Amino acid sequence: MNMDADRPGPAPPIPPNLGSVWTRPQPQRRQKEQLTRERIVAEALRLLDEEGMEALSMRSLGQRLGAGATSLYRHVASKDELIELVADAVYGEIEVPEVADPAEWRQATVIMAHSLRTAGLRHMWMSQVLGQVGMSYLGPNVVSVTERGLAVLTAAGFDQEEAARALGTISSFVIGITATEAGWLSALRRNGYEERDWLQILGPTVIESAASAGITDYYLELLKRDPEQVRMENFNYGLDLMLDSLQTRLTARLAAGSPSARQPETAEPKK
Repeated sequence: MNMDADRPGPAPPIPPNLGSVWTRPQPQRRQKEQLTRERIVAEALRLLDEEGMEALSMRSLGQRLGAGATSLYRHVASKDELIELVADAVYGEIEVPEVADPAEWRQATVIMAHSLRTAGLRHMWMSQVLGQVGMSYLGPNVVSVTERGLAVLTAAGFDQEEAARALGTISSFVIGITATEAGWLSALRRNGYEERDWLQILGPTVIESAASAGITDYYLELLKRDPEQVRMENFNYGLDLMLDSLQTRLTARLAAGSPSARQPETAEPKK
């Protein structure tokens, strides 16, 4: 039997259109050069937070840094690479607590989810780029958040497969609902409105449209409340639904005495 035939061959090269800033070496810094990748990323974050994704270009960033586009391209090959870098920098702000007791998994997951939401609302452009930035999931901060999140869930008793799926589902929920919030708040900001004032303007129309559904009283009470608190409660409701489901699955798994990780099946020997 040829054992070499069973070994995987070398990994195929990454196509140019799927390249990533994380798959190529960072250029060496030239002597007396003041421009660095870290400085570029920090300024790009400030630009995005102040002016939004539409304002980001290599030229506009170069002007803010007092550098030509050529100098920027030494450190960042394209705008796509720049977005990978700033997205990963935002993930560096996300808190994922370590758990000393497996029973702490739920509270740790809540903290992680709220931290992700807070980062998304602090950097409201972020939801526009997640899932659209090539291979950004290779970034060191994204990898670290993922590894620590999986550690929380596997410590609780989920096997690796379910932990990965659960973490992906929670992240998708947080990113999705935060994208909706960020889009709403960005639109208000562009038009010069405060959230509460705009809701009072829309209130009569909302109540009129709700009349046929029989939920007029609900919306009347809702419009009296702090909209930021309402958004937070909606977020917590959705998060609790997912965590309740995971808790039920985990309780059943532990009650059945399932191992934390699935054991590989052993193939029967050929006769």
